[in-house]
Amino acid sequence: MQKQIALQNKKVAYILRKSKRARRMRLAVYCDGSVVVTMPHDLQETIAERFIREKTEWLFSKLAFFKQFEGKPVARYSHDDYLKYKDGALALVQDKVNHFTSQHGYRYNKIAIKNQKTCWGSCSRKANLNFNYKILFLPENIQNYIVAHELCHLKEFNHSKQFWKLVANVIPEYMEIRNQLKKSGVSFY
Repeated sequence: MQKQIALQNKKVAYILRKSKRARRMRLAVYCDGSVVVTMPHDLQETIAERFIREKTEWLFSKLAFFKQFEGKPVARYSHDDYLKYKDGALALVQDKVNHFTSQHGYRYNKIAIKNQKTCWGSCSRKANLNFNYKILFLPENIQNYIVAHELCHLKEFNHSKQFWKLVANVIPEYMEIRNQLKKSGVSFY
């Protein structure tokens, strides 16, 4: 549903999506400048407006980030790209997972490579690890962080202080890497 909100004397258009699968509010800004709010289907729309207002500074920073690329070519990935690169991504991820599991004793069920639009990786309660094939194109320090992040979820299935201690044990410089991801606009965590 197309909506509009006034923020800092500017009108911002956004798409409001209600989802039965959504467990929490989510605000996304895409490279074309579109803004999408996804919310649990049983919440009132006024909550979405309050959520956007709380994220105003972040929203404008992302809109400004993508505006600098207006009129410039943007890398687009197709399903053919996914098919072409997924085996390479799987080999890379398996190598990194094996490295970290040998050092830290993680136990996982299986690894899958996906063509995700909004996240670099995920970990299921069944200990299945999923990674975005585009991890192949990231700098090595970011690849390591993403793999370590998901492996730490095998021991702490949340983002608590204990979880971040586990991450710091594996990747001591994780804060700098997270900031690098946030500044580049490709953070999904």
